[in-house]
Amino acid sequence: MTTGKEREAHVLERLIGGEDKGLPVEAAGLTVGEYLASKPELSEFWTPLLVLSEDALAGNIAFMAGWLRERGLELMPHGKTTMAPQLWQQQLDAGATGITVANPSQLKVARAHGFDTVMLANQLADQNAIRWVAGELEHPECTIWSWVDSADGVRLAEEALRGLSPARPLSVLVELGAPGKRTGARGVAAALEVADAVAASPVLRLAGVAGYEGALGKDRTEPTVELIRRYVADLLELHGKLGDRYADGDVLVTCGGSNYPDIVADLFATARKSDSARYVLRSGAYITHDDGAYHALSPFDRDRAGEEHSLVPVAHGLARVLSQPEPGLALLDGGKRDFPYDDGLPVPQFAVSHADGQVSALHGAIVSDMNDQHSFLRTAPGWEPKVGDLVVLGLSHPCTTFDKWRLIPAVRNLVPGEDAVITRLIETCF
Repeated sequence: MTTGKEREAHVLERLIGGEDKGLPVEAAGLTVGEYLASKPELSEFWTPLLVLSEDALAGNIAFMAGWLRERGLELMPHGKTTMAPQLWQQQLDAGATGITVANPSQLKVARAHGFDTVMLANQLADQNAIRWVAGELEHPECTIWSWVDSADGVRLAEEALRGLSPARPLSVLVELGAPGKRTGARGVAAALEVADAVAASPVLRLAGVAGYEGALGKDRTEPTVELIRRYVADLLELHGKLGDRYADGDVLVTCGGSNYPDIVADLFATARKSDSARYVLRSGAYITHDDGAYHALSPFDRDRAGEEHSLVPVAHGLARVLSQPEPGLALLDGGKRDFPYDDGLPVPQFAVSHADGQVSALHGAIVSDMNDQHSFLRTAPGWEPKVGDLVVLGLSHPCTTFDKWRLIPAVRNLVPGEDAVITRLIETCF
């Protein structure tokens, strides 16, 4: 099994190029290791820039690992959040039992980087991908779970593998959905029919049940919480009814994103006491948390959980003021191509003066709009940061944060200056 140190060593050998956004021109042509050996300061990096807080990152990973361990539950975190094998490995080293991905291309990335236990949280519909997955199962150390929500999905697998002799059947979990929502069989009765088709297939193994409760709500009102509890209860009912249809081998019951893990874990922890199945959550965004969408909904946000039992934001944007053309408006040099905007705009946190390095609060400031390469920072007249000043932004929705960057500095201090310590560069697979 690959260790975190081995993955970090691999990244240290990576050559930095001019296309690596945010890194200073002096870094181009050096390996990551050579550049880090020069002890660069954060102030040397160009803006716009994405930075990660190393301590907050480690704290979030440790918190979630411990929280689930106390409840006897597993974590296969969703890798699409970061698409960063270094961070996936850090999650595994903390106790995660596998990595989740969203599509066959991400699964291919995971296998290429040596991850042996991977869940594809979707139905395999591409026949080329189905055949490739079957081929990966030639490796005895490799375990891949995928989902299925229809008899059509079963037939696709059988057609793709006709005439072939896979080393093992493909392990699939029957996905339970909800009316009008995302993928998944619509109701327990429909899911049972899918399970029967899987059990009768010579190329598939019925290996559990799966669902995603996060598609059911965007708030924590009582009706939404009750809806999610009923959905998870239906998933457990489906699992109970499949008891005599499961094939030999591990059985997984999986649900649980980053907005409602407490609700899922509460029901899972009770169910597993009288069951030999493995109960798995797939929370992914917890690793970085955020200052927007997850701040508003996560049960572990500090505003709900308190300082000692909380996740904290890890990712921040650094942008410089390009223009201050009118009172109350400053234009920043980072936009939609740099920072996420699909589920909440960036949140201004503080400014650092270009003239003297003084840090100032940005009380009441907002980002009102974004273009491809600009953000519109609105303040009270007279409180605008000046041209050249640095603005630190909180970000929302990590799943569309990392996809804009190839190498991301992790630091121990987000305020530029002599106290800032670059601990490593995180490589993504984008």
